[in-house]
Amino acid sequence: MERSECYSGGHDGDAGNMNRRWFVTGMAALLLAGCNRRERGVSVGSKNFTEQLVLGELLAQVLESHTNVPIERRFHLAGTYICHQAILAGRIDVYVEYTGTALTAILKQPAQPDSKSVFDIVQREYQHRFNLTVLPSMGFNNTFAIAMRGNDAKTGGITKLSDLTAYSRRMRLGVGYEFLERPDGFVGLAKTYGLQFAAPPIVMDLGLLYRALEARQVDAVVGSNTDGMIAALGLRVLEDDKHYFPPYDAVPIVRPEALRQIDGMRAALVQLSGRISTNDMRLMNYAIDGEKYDVSDVVHDFLKRMQI
Repeated sequence: MERSECYSGGHDGDAGNMNRRWFVTGMAALLLAGCNRRERGVSVGSKNFTEQLVLGELLAQVLESHTNVPIERRFHLAGTYICHQAILAGRIDVYVEYTGTALTAILKQPAQPDSKSVFDIVQREYQHRFNLTVLPSMGFNNTFAIAMRGNDAKTGGITKLSDLTAYSRRMRLGVGYEFLERPDGFVGLAKTYGLQFAAPPIVMDLGLLYRALEARQVDAVVGSNTDGMIAALGLRVLEDDKHYFPPYDAVPIVRPEALRQIDGMRAALVQLSGRISTNDMRLMNYAIDGEKYDVSDVVHDFLKRMQI
């Protein structure tokens, strides 16, 4: 978190005046102590796509309702690595990560299919390596989703990723920036399913993927299982029949210092545990991407409906 600095300045040119030195030193100590005693707020972070904005706003509004400290929103922090570095540096106090991403991209461990095992590893290792607290899942698994236009999938009889192998040489794939470099990303996916596309994947902002698919600039995209545009555009999500992707349960990552200093912070955040379904997340994402509602209004309505 960014904090205001208390300033005590002035260069002492009289090396022999010990009383003056002690006075300046003492005043600096008092001013710094005043900074440390000042009530702090909470800085909430998010990555730079719609669902993360929703999740960040959920954290922010719950904290605003159940704590007595100012809440700072630091959204649009690019991707996983930026958010991770931001919380390690104390520039944010909490953000939502996905367990599969934490396991493979941050902890550099091999993917595995069991949700509980992945959560246990992430919770333990984040505490051990980074001194960060991982709270329980918010309730949904936002796994990667390879989606095609519904009519194209129906015509080709394509329902699962194994079916894509025979067609991939004639197809163009759209992906987000991180997917090419992630250990659970494109290289492993292509190897697992024997996929060879007509050209290298076209990299674009996550918000543009479905527009490109609808405009036939690409034939398939790597999105997320909770993307609202999947249902809105009648897309076919292909089954990951070889279980390549690990679970991606959404979990708040929190600095323990903030939990200790902010009364009610843990209790507020835990209210979201297990409360958001995949369908809830799709509906909120679509309300923003498809219907152009404001994020804060969508989150407020959800929390009111859920009585959180």
